[in-house]
Amino acid sequence: MTTEMTRETNTTPAGEPHRETGPAVTVVIPTVGRPSLAATLAAVGSGPEVIVVDDRPGEGRGDDWEPLPVPDRARVLRSGGRGPAAARNAGWRAATTPWVVFLDDDVVPGPGWVRALTEDLARLPQDVGGSQGRLEVPLPAGRRPTDAERNTAGLAGADWITADMAYRRTALEAAGGFDERFPGAYREDADLALRVEQAGFALVKGERLTRHPVRDDGFWSSVRFQRGNASDALMRHVHGRDWRAAIGGHPGRLKRHALTTGAGLLAITLAAAGARKGRLRRLAAGAAGLAWLGLTAEFAWARVAPGPRTPEEIVRMAVTSVVIPPAACAHRIRGEVKVRTNEVRRGRRS
Repeated sequence: MTTEMTRETNTTPAGEPHRETGPAVTVVIPTVGRPSLAATLAAVGSGPEVIVVDDRPGEGRGDDWEPLPVPDRARVLRSGGRGPAAARNAGWRAATTPWVVFLDDDVVPGPGWVRALTEDLARLPQDVGGSQGRLEVPLPAGRRPTDAERNTAGLAGADWITADMAYRRTALEAAGGFDERFPGAYREDADLALRVEQAGFALVKGERLTRHPVRDDGFWSSVRFQRGNASDALMRHVHGRDWRAAIGGHPGRLKRHALTTGAGLLAITLAAAGARKGRLRRLAAGAAGLAWLGLTAEFAWARVAPGPRTPEEIVRMAVTSVVIPPAACAHRIRGEVKVRTNEVRRGRRS
């Protein structure tokens, strides 16, 4: 259960060099029990040590607990449904190897992945704290991708995401691991990368290839995705106003969503008051309503235009484009409130 690669020479507290023992790398996979986990484990194969962290809620339930379908060679830990950041922390802290590779439970490492991982890590200097694999998102052939498929495809160009990210154990220790205040699988990996760099380590791109299949998460997936706006508030709180530039990101649509939501609320408020207080209020309500309609239509078309434009996709984009702006604003407000309370200002780790 080891992978063959160059062992590192470290320094003991007394200053004497020694050789690392045990497996050179451990693969950590947090999961909520998605069926895709089986393909991830099969693609990793039998080379490296594997720790699967079961993050389904309900740890400690009795005989009704359904075990994960993992091979005997994999160790299984439970993290009690505390989120991917806490699950990954449990995994890497249980490992004893100098390198820890994080994989998501819905990716499929490519052929020869273990060998390519070995080559990616073997010759890295000590100041390199992490290595990211190349991510490929296969899109359907013969038609343009949907909005959801394009969002997934964007992962292929993202930096330092834990779909396939190897960290040197000393870098994880220096940064303190993942910040468990991030509740979902969003921004917790970017936050760790920034703190690893602040600790003096460099991050590099490797040559190994991992595929991230596109999955159908349902009609309302784009609305649920807006929960990430709360994590954006925490990123700003921890890393300052320029955090997007620091992770190589692009400005989001939150300001436009706020304008759209404000126009809609103003239209409703003025319309309610205008019914009793005259023509001027009704005209103002109409103007605000037109502004809301125009902003919403622009947002919907921006999502429809690059896609397949099927009736189903058009309906989905029209409906969710109405709901997304207020949902995004509500989650951002929730996040801003939390960063100003003791709940967020407690330490990073539970």
